[in-house]
Amino acid sequence: MPEPREGLYGVIAEFETPGELVRAAKAAHDAGWRRMDCYTPYPVEEAAEAIGFHTNKVPLLTLVGGIMGLVAMFSLETWVSTLAYPLNIGGRPTYSWPAFIIPTYEWTILFAGLSAAFGMIALNGLPSLYHPLFNAPNFRSGALDDKFFLCLEALDPKFDVAETKAYLESFKPNSVVEVEY
Repeated sequence: MPEPREGLYGVIAEFETPGELVRAAKAAHDAGWRRMDCYTPYPVEEAAEAIGFHTNKVPLLTLVGGIMGLVAMFSLETWVSTLAYPLNIGGRPTYSWPAFIIPTYEWTILFAGLSAAFGMIALNGLPSLYHPLFNAPNFRSGALDDKFFLCLEALDPKFDVAETKAYLESFKPNSVVEVEY
């Protein structure tokens, strides 16, 4: 198998409808392509399913962040009330965990929300001011408006420029373009 050209990101095909994109993406995934992505002007969940996108780590990050907030606040309140600044008020015990519930809950929600927001930003690779697809002229003119794109990346083991272009042209897209870095 020939190596991809230096400076080549992949080959992108432009489709008119989301149905065409989903059919092409499903066929490419079934044919063994794994390094590919779909670009649409609005969310098309069928396209994500077609390319085999199943991992979503944001819920796990949110859970971990919430647990960290819970443990951090409960530990802080326990340390303050028992070791750092114990107060004997009316003969009550210094460690009175029911008083810790409201602040602990608030910190749990705060840490979970911040973990979800910053985790999503980090997992999406943002902020990203540049992407090689911006070099494709058909992508610049149609990605935000009304076109649907399937990009087969050069890092895929099956990638060969001529074969990939012929494969994508078999789906009868509007255009097939090589994408340079």
